[in-house]
Amino acid sequence: MEAETFQQEATRLRPRLLLLARRYVGCEEESEDIVQDCLLKMWTIRDRLSLPFDALAAAIVRNLCIDRLRSRRFNVDMEDAEGRTTEQDDSQQERIDRVMDIVRTLPDMQQVILRLRHIDGMEMREIAQLTGCTEVAVRKALSRARMAVKTQYMRRKEE
Repeated sequence: MEAETFQQEATRLRPRLLLLARRYVGCEEESEDIVQDCLLKMWTIRDRLSLPFDALAAAIVRNLCIDRLRSRRFNVDMEDAEGRTTEQDDSQQERIDRVMDIVRTLPDMQQVILRLRHIDGMEMREIAQLTGCTEVAVRKALSRARMAVKTQYMRRKEE
């Protein structure tokens, strides 16, 4: 996509993206930052984009907002804890690390779909659009990925 075309499309989308970001984070200044980050990410992949890219831009903004909100929550939690860690926190982190190690062993497409769905919180329809698969294929791949993670987790737990 040419720079001029991208700029026209970005100008057209910017107000809608700002409104979306504002709904999530509630702050005008943060919304501006999020939309700017989104447009920067899209600019870096503009040669692979095709019109219209409204859905992709909305998904990126939504994910950036969720990341920002999670970061806020994490910072508040850390301030409350003030360096205190419990055995339960350590145990939970170990389980998370074990699951993420298993996820890294999955085929690439299953990894992508699993992460988009459970880490980024995307809808099946959005994942299908991003991956170029049908929703049915996404659901099947997600189901297989979940089963593989569960099976390997249980096997490693027994060891």
